[in-house]
Amino acid sequence: MADAPEPALPSADNMQKSLEKQIAALRNEIAKINKTIAKRSTKILNNAHEQASDLSEGASSLASRATQQLRTQAQAVSEIARENPGTTTSILGIVGIIGFLLGVAVGQTLTDTRRRWY
Repeated sequence: MADAPEPALPSADNMQKSLEKQIAALRNEIAKINKTIAKRSTKILNNAHEQASDLSEGASSLASRATQQLRTQAQAVSEIARENPGTTTSILGIVGIIGFLLGVAVGQTLTDTRRRWY
């Protein structure tokens, strides 16, 4: 009977060339992945920048409208105060007295109650 021929072992040169080809293919794949990631990152950053810009414009517009509204209301209050100086003085006096009494009440509750007045 004839002996079956043994399969030829790949030579070291063939194995090295095969590994080098695989490494080169992996490098190409990694380069493609890096380019894809860079493109997606750029898109994400651009979208974030646009959204931040839109939010900033919206906030600026809202702040401008609020400032205008406050200015209008302050002018209205100022006119009423000029037209009614007696009433304005009375209201401010009452508010001052109430504030003083609240301050005294809070001060009394925060002090040590065991202290005697004499």
